Amino acid sequence: MNYRFSEAMAGISPSAIREILKYSTDPEVVPFSAGNPAPEAFPVSRIAAISARIFQENPITALQYGATEGYQPLRDYLKQYLKTKHAIGLDGDDLIITSGAQQVMELAAKSLCNAGDVIITEDPSFIGSLNSFRSLGAKLVGVPVQPDGMDLEALESALKAHPNAKLIYTIPNFQNPTGVTMSWKKRQGLYALAKQYGVLIVEDNPYGDLRFAGEEIPAIKTLDTDGLVIYAGSFSKVLAPGMRVAYACGPDPVIRKMTVAKQGEDVHTGLWQQMVAYEFMQEGFEEHLQSLRAIYRGKAERMMALCEEYLVPHGITYLPIEGGLFLWATLPEGADMPRFCTEAVRDHKVAFVPGSAFLTDPTAPCQSFRLNFSTPTDEAMLRGMEKLGAFASKFLK
Repeated sequence: MNYRFSEAMAGISPSAIREILKYSTDPEVVPFSAGNPAPEAFPVSRIAAISARIFQENPITALQYGATEGYQPLRDYLKQYLKTKHAIGLDGDDLIITSGAQQVMELAAKSLCNAGDVIITEDPSFIGSLNSFRSLGAKLVGVPVQPDGMDLEALESALKAHPNAKLIYTIPNFQNPTGVTMSWKKRQGLYALAKQYGVLIVEDNPYGDLRFAGEEIPAIKTLDTDGLVIYAGSFSKVLAPGMRVAYACGPDPVIRKMTVAKQGEDVHTGLWQQMVAYEFMQEGFEEHLQSLRAIYRGKAERMMALCEEYLVPHGITYLPIEGGLFLWATLPEGADMPRFCTEAVRDHKVAFVPGSAFLTDPTAPCQSFRLNFSTPTDEAMLRGMEKLGAFASKFLK
């Protein structure tokens, strides 16, 4: 049989992250490749207790079909929580519960973009969102990421060159993959440009609750007096990614159209997961976030110290972070980054993700790679960085 795939999917390669994760099944491999929360961060006992109570007191609701918009108590609570905690939400906004935050990007692009329409994204950016946009036939236009966020001069140039651009996609807090946080000045500037050129912003914030240093910066959505921002939040990094519960807060007409799009994808997000998230938020949620920040503060500080000890002496640089799960490291000019990544995992059992996987054009030159510090144990982190440093010493000669 000659299988003829759709034009939208024919040009999409498997996720480099998912391909590298195959190596992680080898117990000898140190996995700096995944974006998984730390095993010790999962509130297993609380989720078990809440689930037991739900199935004891309200099992049919948990197991029945639900509204596409989401479990109403959770929706109401999140609307109030976002307003009081983060100053997010206009009178003209609504909120939908989704099956993970990536579905927010999928639904937003499906609702607003036609094949061939331009989506402007940070470059590099989250490969899952990029592939969702590609699968819908969107044209991706990348804007370089600087240490304080998206290059606004390049953004304006892109907006001028593509006057019919539909969306600007950004991860302003502890960006995946670079770990960079967009400054308040740049958030204001980005919003001003979006308003000037009439383009909607998709603000993806899965890591914002994982700030363990520095001062919190308000969301771009707090500036939104014109109905321009679709804000995405998620429980994946603060409860459990396997639950697949996230949400989007945005202009009511957009949320309504995203709801119609979701009906054709998965009907609704699982009710049990939504009920667990709702119950979890009722009591002790802020204390739980504090415990997560302590975990990731320790792991991040350890990882940056190991970078200083084992990578920096060989000319490998990295961007310091104040939160999130990732470090962005860069090889010296002229080094073969793809070969470095391949040989590290194949010959030295250390897995991480080549930076080219996160580019709008994966064939473009790239000297960087992404390191995750949340998954490995402290012992594995030390062992992996020792091996990586020894390999780098030889490779970069």
